[in-house]
Amino acid sequence: MPDSAIQPIETLSPVQPTDATGYEQIEIFGAREHNLKDIDVTIPRNKLVVVTGISGSGKSSLAFDTIYAEGQRRYMESFSAYARSFIGDMERPDVDKINGLSPVISIEQKTTSKNPRSTVGTVTEIYDFMRLLFARTAEAFSYVTGERMVKQSQDQIIEHILSHYNNQKLILLAPIVKGRKGHYREIFVQVAKLGFTKVRTDGEIVDIKPNMQLDRYKTHDIEIVVDRLVVKAEDRFRISQSVQTALHHGKGLLLTLDERGQTQALSQYLMCPTSGIAYDEPEEMRK
Repeated sequence: MPDSAIQPIETLSPVQPTDATGYEQIEIFGAREHNLKDIDVTIPRNKLVVVTGISGSGKSSLAFDTIYAEGQRRYMESFSAYARSFIGDMERPDVDKINGLSPVISIEQKTTSKNPRSTVGTVTEIYDFMRLLFARTAEAFSYVTGERMVKQSQDQIIEHILSHYNNQKLILLAPIVKGRKGHYREIFVQVAKLGFTKVRTDGEIVDIKPNMQLDRYKTHDIEIVVDRLVVKAEDRFRISQSVQTALHHGKGLLLTLDERGQTQALSQYLMCPTSGIAYDEPEEMRK
């Protein structure tokens, strides 16, 4: 192979540690894998780097068989001896030394059918890995207010009520209809059978009456009045029972109505604290 087939990307020079690896660039010394002839290369970290050259110049040998192979081998060595007994040992590539290398990801090169709907993400299957990454580590924000979406456990909701509404009159509501048209005669019958006597319809608390119904051509909000109480620490058991009931009938969502007439939505799922808009939980894989 001609000496000019692969040229060092830049001259090796002393570097100052800038990240967890202790290096601001990847340094390869004496790469001899396949048709590489004792190559020294420096590649800057945290940048998009493209390796080009004629066929047979050693591009894949450098990128896949040297850098990727060594990065994968080092990652596997971080596992316990028990885990490595199932994975097996990986052979070290033919290279003198590599500095500044962190765990690596390699996208497989393969030919695919020409589907006009395919994208780089679907063809390389990296889309599935991105879904996993965002489902596990990303944070959701409301497209209405720009605020971070929040969710709370049942215990966190109880603590929130005790700390924010201490010694205040409070009504716990379970939303069952949100912005939909209908007369909802059957819903009022079902709510009454569950033992509840009051509902809040379109912002007004009313008693449930026989043959009760709403204007079927108007949009309505309906919430069950689960409990009316003065919030005190000694009533924690009652509050927890009421919260559990409200979350059950509200499918993970409840509303608090304070003595000033202001409502607040508390949810076990991702929800905007101001607008009340909710998102589904991010999923690792498509259903």
